[in-house]
Amino acid sequence: MDHLLTAINCRNTEIKIASLKELKNVCEQCMACDLGKTRTSIVFSDGFAGAPVMLIGEAPGADEDATGIPFVGRAGQLLNQFLADAGLDRKKDLYICNTIKCRPPQNRIPTNEEKLACSAYLFGQISIIKPRIILLCGSTAAQTFINQEIKISTIRGKWLNIFEDIDVMAIFHPSYLLRNHSTEPGSPRWLMKKDLETVKNRLQEIDN
Repeated sequence: MDHLLTAINCRNTEIKIASLKELKNVCEQCMACDLGKTRTSIVFSDGFAGAPVMLIGEAPGADEDATGIPFVGRAGQLLNQFLADAGLDRKKDLYICNTIKCRPPQNRIPTNEEKLACSAYLFGQISIIKPRIILLCGSTAAQTFINQEIKISTIRGKWLNIFEDIDVMAIFHPSYLLRNHSTEPGSPRWLMKKDLETVKNRLQEIDN
C-alpha cells in the first residue's frame, strides 16, 4: 500500500509541475498591467510543487526581478533562517510565490488593479498546488484575501477561515523583521518564530 501511495503522490506531483509550467508560460507573455513594460523577468515561484505549505508574499524586489526567483534578497535570506529554525525545508515543505509576478517600480506596494490583473495566476497556483496550509506573508498578502484595511499585527499567528479545506495563517513579512532586531519575548522576531513553530506542529498533526 505504501508503494502505491508513493506512486500516486509522484504522479500527482508530475501533473502539478506540468500544469504550473503551462501557467507560467502564459504569465511570461502577460501584459495585463503596466508592470509588464518595466519588468526584467516575471517572478513566478520557487519550492516544491508537491509541498504541503504555500507561502504568498507581496511582490518581487530588485533581486527577485533580476533572478526570477521570489525571496532571494536580504529578506529572503532571513526568511530561510526562520524556516530552518522551525524545522521547515524551503525546497521540500514550501511552494513560494507572490500576489503579483512583476516588480513594481521602487518596490512600491502593488495597486488593486495590479493585483487583480495577476489574480488568475495566483489563484491558478493555489488550485494546482492544493496546499494544506497557506501562509500570507505580510500585510499586502493578507489584505488580498481578507480586508484592505487589516493590520498584520492584529491577525498574525491565528488560523483564518478563508478556504474550506486549507488552513491559513498570516505572518510577518521578513522585510519588516529586518528593521526589528530584538528577539525578546513579544518582539516581532520572537512572534515569527512561534508562528512558524505552530505551522510545523499543524503539519505534524495533518501527517498523523
